[in-house]
Amino acid sequence: MSLAYAECPQDVRDSLAAQYFVDAIRDEDTQHATRLMDAKDLKSALAYSMKYEAAKTVSKTSRNVRSIEVEDGTGKEKDEKFDCLLKTLEKLLNSHVVGKRNTPRRNPNVTCWKCNKKGHVQRECQTISPNQEN
Repeated sequence: MSLAYAECPQDVRDSLAAQYFVDAIRDEDTQHATRLMDAKDLKSALAYSMKYEAAKTVSKTSRNVRSIEVEDGTGKEKDEKFDCLLKTLEKLLNSHVVGKRNTPRRNPNVTCWKCNKKGHVQRECQTISPNQEN
């Protein structure tokens, strides 16, 4: 820095060094806070940005603290009720799905392409073709 701006006074070089330092900070929040501080030299800009980052890191760790839950026994009752409801729902769903699979659609207006009989489609045809006998 001193060779590039040799003709400039020392305070201007210090200010330029501080500006270049602030521009090089990768974290946007830290860069913005350091820029607002308007540091006149590199040392004060570095000290402020380090303090800001340290405070930011401490704040982040305190946010991740989990609260303690006190169990008074009502949670077990709720879990049991939920499990009971879940099992009932699963039974209902399974019976509905099984019922749908086993009952073929009965539409008297459709004609099977396989046996040419009315009332079902080829997918639901029960007649055995010569290829299926093997």
